[in-house]
Amino acid sequence: MNRIALLFHPHKDRARELASVWQREILARGAPEPIVSSAWDEDQVEQLCHRVDLILTLGGDGTLLRAARVGAPYGVVAIGAKLGHVGFLSGLRPEAFSQNIDRLLNGEYWIEERTMIRARWQRGDQALQTYDAINDIVVSRGKLARVIRLEASIDGQVLQQFALDGAIVATATGSTAYSLAAGGPILAPSVRTMLLTLISPYLSPVRSLVLPEGAQVRLQVDSPHTPILTIDGQNDYELEDGDSVECETSPHRARFARLEAKTYFYRTLVNRLRERDDGLE
Repeated sequence: MNRIALLFHPHKDRARELASVWQREILARGAPEPIVSSAWDEDQVEQLCHRVDLILTLGGDGTLLRAARVGAPYGVVAIGAKLGHVGFLSGLRPEAFSQNIDRLLNGEYWIEERTMIRARWQRGDQALQTYDAINDIVVSRGKLARVIRLEASIDGQVLQQFALDGAIVATATGSTAYSLAAGGPILAPSVRTMLLTLISPYLSPVRSLVLPEGAQVRLQVDSPHTPILTIDGQNDYELEDGDSVECETSPHRARFARLEAKTYFYRTLVNRLRERDDGLE
């Protein structure tokens, strides 16, 4: 039987309560004792990745992103119980837990691998930090409501220097997140390309580019203000003038357990679009 970790959103009481209830239900089936922890304690999550086969998160897509990002280097499979708004990643409804827990314990699911992005933060010749993201890497303006200038290069070729609010380098997974809100296209989750989507570019015909697999994107800051580097919408870092962020495909893959049919994404997409249209009535 799989050993499961139950990772809850620390600011949602229902998530914490359900984790305790589900822990008891799993033990009642004679399975290995689940590890229960906050999904936001990344050090703890990294440690438990050595001891579990499957991570089950209780929260929204953001909670699942946190856990899957930490678990990716270890090949740990993750699935999310959807307690937040309707999302594209979470694959289990809380009310369906009891009827599906045996499938999760016995490994009766298919595994969907998602491409990730690796970003290297450079200051001159000095490499400051490296980050992996499942959704996107964003370089955007900071606190001041003023445009920044970014020089965008693709595979070493300068595309243009843009005056804008920011730029998003997104995976197919991230194509339904910030990139979509900024006017980018939706990509099927199996696509291994990246997107470069500009946020409110000034006097530019370019809005979003679909880049081939293996492409490298470099964003160099040319701004006296303080832009922000954001990883998956969750971790922020202040950049300096002249800093650059180099993005390419990560060697790691995010791995998600799926109980639905392999066409689930298109059904989810249609439902999301229908909800949007209903909200406009």
